[in-house]
Amino acid sequence: MQRILVTGGAGFIGSHTVERLLARGDQPVVLDNFNDFYDPAIKRANVARFASVPVVVGDIRDKALVDSLFAEQRFDGVIHLAAMAGVRPSVQDPLLYEDVNVRGTMVLLEAARRQPGLRFVFASSSSVYGARDRSPFREDDDIPRPVSPYAATKRAGELIAYTYHHLFAVPVACLRFFTVYGPRQRPEMAIAKFSAAIERGEPIPFYGDGSTRRDYTYIDDIVDGVVAAYDRCQGYEIFNLGESATTSLSELVDGLARALGREARLDRQPLQPGDVPLTCADVSKAVRLLGYAPKVGVDEGLRRYVAWRRTLN
Repeated sequence: MQRILVTGGAGFIGSHTVERLLARGDQPVVLDNFNDFYDPAIKRANVARFASVPVVVGDIRDKALVDSLFAEQRFDGVIHLAAMAGVRPSVQDPLLYEDVNVRGTMVLLEAARRQPGLRFVFASSSSVYGARDRSPFREDDDIPRPVSPYAATKRAGELIAYTYHHLFAVPVACLRFFTVYGPRQRPEMAIAKFSAAIERGEPIPFYGDGSTRRDYTYIDDIVDGVVAAYDRCQGYEIFNLGESATTSLSELVDGLARALGREARLDRQPLQPGDVPLTCADVSKAVRLLGYAPKVGVDEGLRRYVAWRRTLN
C-alpha cells in the first residue's frame, strides 16, 4: 500500500488515476486548486466519487503549503498531473503557463528531494515533439523546437526533473501523453466540444482541411500506463503513452457522428498557431519496461465516450 500525492487529482486524468489507486488499496491524497480554466463544479463532481480521499484545496506554486503537506503526510510518491493545459490557450497567456507548469513542478521536486527514495511521476505531453511529419515519435528523438508555450513548459519540466534526479537521486518517470479522451474529458477538448455541438445541431469548429492526424488514447489505457510507471519508477525514464495509431480530424468527426447517430456540420477555419500536423507514439519502450498494452481503439473509445455522455442526460 502506497501513500501517493496526486496533483490535479480533481481533473480528468487525475480523478481516473485516484479511482484506480483506491481500487488497488493505495492511499491517494489529492492536491488541486479547482481553478476556473473550466467549470470547477465538474471537478467537484469528480472528487465526490471518492469521498474517503483527502482533498487539499491549494496551488502547487504555494511552497509553504506543499512543504507542510509533505511533512505531514510522508508520501511514498507523487503523481504530478496538475498543470495549465492546452496548446492554444498557452499562446494567449504564456507567462501563466510558465509559472504554473515550470515553477509549480520545481516546488514539488524541492519537497520530493528531501524525502530520499520518493518516486516522482511527471505528466508530460506529446506536444514536446513539435511539428514533424515523420512517425512514429520515439523518446530518444531530437526535439529542439517546441511550437507552443505549453509544449515548451512540458519539455522544461522533463529537463528539470532530470536535474533533480541527477543531483538528488529522485526516481523520475516522465510520461508523454498522446491526446487523451474518454469519460470526464475536459469540456474544451475536441471530442467533448464536437460532441456537444453535434448534439445541439451546431457547426463544429473545423481547423484546416481535416488531414491533421492525432494518436488518440483512451483514458483507461493512459491510467494503466500511469500506474505501471509509478510502480516501476526508478532512475530517470521518459515514456510515450499512446495507442500507436493515428486518426485524421475528418475521420474523427465522422466516427463521432456515427457514434452519436447524428450529422456533423462543419465551420471551416484556418489552422491555429501552435497546432501540429501529426502525433504518433512509438510505445515499444513502455511495452518493454512497463508492460504497457493499449487496448481501446478509437471506434470503441468513441462508443464508450458517447455512452457515458448519455448517462448525464
